[in-house]
Amino acid sequence: MFKNVRLYRLEEPSAIDADGLEQQLSARRFHPCGPLQTASLGWHPPLGEQTQALSHAGNGCIALCARRQERLLPSTVVSEALDERVVDLEEREARTVGRRERRQLREEVLLDMLPRAFTRSRQIHAYLDLVAGWMVVDAASEKGAEELVGLLRDTLGSFRVRPPRPGNPPPVIMTRWVATGEMPEGLALGDVCELRDARDERALARCSGQDLGAEEIATHLRAGKEVVKLALQWREQLEFLLQEDLSLRRLRFAEALLDEAREPDIEDEAARFDAEFAIMALQLRELIQYLDELFEPAGGT
Repeated sequence: MFKNVRLYRLEEPSAIDADGLEQQLSARRFHPCGPLQTASLGWHPPLGEQTQALSHAGNGCIALCARRQERLLPSTVVSEALDERVVDLEEREARTVGRRERRQLREEVLLDMLPRAFTRSRQIHAYLDLVAGWMVVDAASEKGAEELVGLLRDTLGSFRVRPPRPGNPPPVIMTRWVATGEMPEGLALGDVCELRDARDERALARCSGQDLGAEEIATHLRAGKEVVKLALQWREQLEFLLQEDLSLRRLRFAEALLDEAREPDIEDEAARFDAEFAIMALQLRELIQYLDELFEPAGGT
């Protein structure tokens, strides 16, 4: 189950060739870093190491997974090795190493150390909802999501997507909810919010584990702060932290949904993934449509 949601609207969902996608992804299958590579990025089986397929389809959605591996070579370690090499050269040849030669020595140090550096890997999961017209990425940061989007664009040659463009600014709407306590049907306030001064973005107030109707919160609102992050519960099925760009953090599914996906008679890992993916994708499809209508996309699209 995803922990985060970053959304991209598919501008041409019908242009995605679901049948030919697997072959296209195979051309950019993930391979570990070579001895002199600092990083490697490619497609990885969404069902895990025990499978080979780079995509998994179900209920009008296609699950994908990007994997990135990078070599861990801290700059402090490189600098220390470089300094040692420079000192040794200056002592042996009784001269001063210039700036240009120092850069060359740094390249030599990197080439020497890279093959012996440890590696670290991470995976970014996503899926294409061809029915609703959205791409959903499980990434906490915009940078991580854009990395996967960029890889898919390079893989397909063309991939037109864009982030949500709400007609109703989320900070204005979320501020109204907290100020009045009046919520649209299906939504309930949580106990976490972040407020920011509209005149000074550095002025932040973070509130956690408290009643958002408390006087302390009201004081911040009267001082001109807006709500830019807000904990919400949707239909007692999902809890999440809604951000001003309509991304979701700290996504939590109700235990009843998790139990449904973990039926004891499902022993095969692929079947278990399929059950979890189907439940998650359908729930998120409904939530995303709900939020899209609530904040009204700019231009009515």
